[in-house]
Amino acid sequence: MAGSTTTTLNDLLPSIVAEAMFVANERSIMRGLVKNYTLAAGQGKTVTVPVYPQISAAAITEGDIVTNTAVSTSSATLTVATNAIRTMVSDLSVASSSSNVVADLGRLFGEGIARKIDKDLTALFAGFSAGKGDYTGVITAADIFESVAKLRGAGVAPEGIVCVLHPEIAYDLKKALTTNGNVAFTAGAFGDAANQAMINGYVGMLAGVPIFETSNIDYDTNAGDFPGAVFHRDALGLALIGDVQIETARRIDYLSTEIVASAHYGVGELQDGLGRYLKHDSSI
Repeated sequence: MAGSTTTTLNDLLPSIVAEAMFVANERSIMRGLVKNYTLAAGQGKTVTVPVYPQISAAAITEGDIVTNTAVSTSSATLTVATNAIRTMVSDLSVASSSSNVVADLGRLFGEGIARKIDKDLTALFAGFSAGKGDYTGVITAADIFESVAKLRGAGVAPEGIVCVLHPEIAYDLKKALTTNGNVAFTAGAFGDAANQAMINGYVGMLAGVPIFETSNIDYDTNAGDFPGAVFHRDALGLALIGDVQIETARRIDYLSTEIVASAHYGVGELQDGLGRYLKHDSSI
């Protein structure tokens, strides 16, 4: 009966896909923080995004002709590639398992794909041409305030600006907020932010932008050197063809069923001026 039990994975495929898609969407924080582009089947594997410059108006003398302004665009290209996960489920493991194999596989694949999407997007942080830090010091609240001020000063709309940090980098930010001579969480300027960090373990907002934490940031060269960024959602892009796809194949020689999950996507920097890197070294 074990063989026939495992082959029903084909019938359960829609459930595995649904679970994987749900987990992938829930676990990938970066997907919701960047510009998303969806390609339909047959539309190729690249997305060319036009980038428009800032245009200024000028005063004119009544009755004079309005000066013509030439608008010159640049572009950014996102190239889609395939990322995949494969596993083999034996007949015995299915027949003897007390857990929900469908949910387990969906969760496994969803988490793996979400982690890869996030890591590919966060790897773009160090590519911004301007920012704070060189991986030799810990982050401070002033670094975030300055980064936000620079973006706002360049005319970037405050809506859509976020800050993303590795948890070990965020630790130093929380430490600075909550141990500044005890002033920070009593009557000091950082009172509310410090109280939230003390009680909830995270900094919800700082300098008017949400602070997000994710472990899906790889260190630069040395352990503890994690790039973060303050950026507008239009700074980075994610191009997708469909969503998570899952296929199965019977491997009778192994008395198992092979399951492969794949996702077709590409990431890239769209507008360098809409983001600023935060290159810091964690103290832990």
